[in-house]
Amino acid sequence: MTPPLLDIAGLGVARRGRTTLSGVNLSVGPGECVGLIGPNGAGKTTLLQAALGLIRHQGHSSLTAMPPSQRALHAAFLPQTRTVAWPMPVRDLVALGLLPHRSRKATLPRDTAHLVDDVLAALDLGDFADRTATELSGGELARVLLARVLVQRTPLILADESTAGLDLAQQIALMGRLRQLASAGRGILVSLHDLGLAARFCTRLVLMQQGQIVADDIPHRVLTPERMASVFGLAATYVDTPEGPFLVPLALSDRAT
Repeated sequence: MTPPLLDIAGLGVARRGRTTLSGVNLSVGPGECVGLIGPNGAGKTTLLQAALGLIRHQGHSSLTAMPPSQRALHAAFLPQTRTVAWPMPVRDLVALGLLPHRSRKATLPRDTAHLVDDVLAALDLGDFADRTATELSGGELARVLLARVLVQRTPLILADESTAGLDLAQQIALMGRLRQLASAGRGILVSLHDLGLAARFCTRLVLMQQGQIVADDIPHRVLTPERMASVFGLAATYVDTPEGPFLVPLALSDRAT
């Protein structure tokens, strides 16, 4: 059996005496695009941060068991907040994703420049290479930070609300890219608020509520009418199309009124 790229057991987080994550068990394997869904405050961002060792936690995460240098070669993270502190060219910002591949004393070899250019071209960002990162729009910066993650070339990618701030076409393109990466053998764990995108592009959905996982299965078995009503307060239906299933919210459910 192929070992998982991420293995979490009994993960918990408490802040100021309040439990925000409790007893989470989760694994992500090669070839999976796992959507992390749930209402605001369900614990999605906390789970991603704890799994990476960015905040204090209890329990086990296979990532935090690794030395930082190995972790940076194994997992890349696309955070929800998108800030760039220095007015650096886009090409240089994306190239930061190559840093884990060098030793502490070595410089990056010259022939790695094409890796940055290839990723920029793949994301239709070739014309942005010499622009200043701090002058980009929010949507443009989101795509540039995704490029930095892809240059890192890790087998596992964790992304927190990666589609936020993107227009509809870019949202579909980004989720299509993540699904392609999963199909090529990488593991993807991405938090999403758009349930339609989650149902269409994810191979598996993990539904969170009040800091716990309440469902973990293929999309149509997670987004049942009962869970849509009880967790999200919505009535919704599936529509089958040639591009795949779409989840369409119809109205507030009776339980939300």
